[in-house]
Amino acid sequence: MDTSNRWTLREILIVAVLGAVFAVLYLGWVQVWLIAQAIFGAVTMDVVMGFWFIVSIIAAAIIRKPGVALISEMLAALVEILLGSPAGLMLLLAATIQGAGAEIVFAATRWRNYSLPVLMLAGVGASVFSFVYTWFLYDYGALAPGLLVVMFVLRCLSGAILGGLAGYFIVRALYRTGVLSGLKIDHDMRAVRA
Repeated sequence: MDTSNRWTLREILIVAVLGAVFAVLYLGWVQVWLIAQAIFGAVTMDVVMGFWFIVSIIAAAIIRKPGVALISEMLAALVEILLGSPAGLMLLLAATIQGAGAEIVFAATRWRNYSLPVLMLAGVGASVFSFVYTWFLYDYGALAPGLLVVMFVLRCLSGAILGGLAGYFIVRALYRTGVLSGLKIDHDMRAVRA
């Protein structure tokens, strides 16, 4: 029986802590978005959206097992709801869709590649899935095609940069502290250096 995909208690706790920490950060990011939207207009959501995907990328890059991206995003949403997010249960649906978008990229590598390009693609995957979701939620079909292209490109860039690239640097910074020793990321990093 293959036990390599079983989660340890430590991995469960790490994902839970990341979900809780990023739930708080996500709630704070809503304020950044609202201020930016008041200044720059509606397309601002697509520019800042990528940050709301970051926990799925960070957790997956650390734990490196199937389901981590999806579950971490859902946990963050649950904590946000418990903390009083006005989005309510719709937030859980959005997080599930976003987490699935990131998860599918990791699944395409069979959960074996967590390089910078893959992390950035995971951010793009979350962007694409979230764009399809918001297309139906906000009736994007009524918008001008040129505006839709701009929104889509901005969201994908945001996912790649604020989700994937930022996630990559956060994971590297955490790894350098030594707190990730003994985890799959540690084994993989040591194997690369060997």
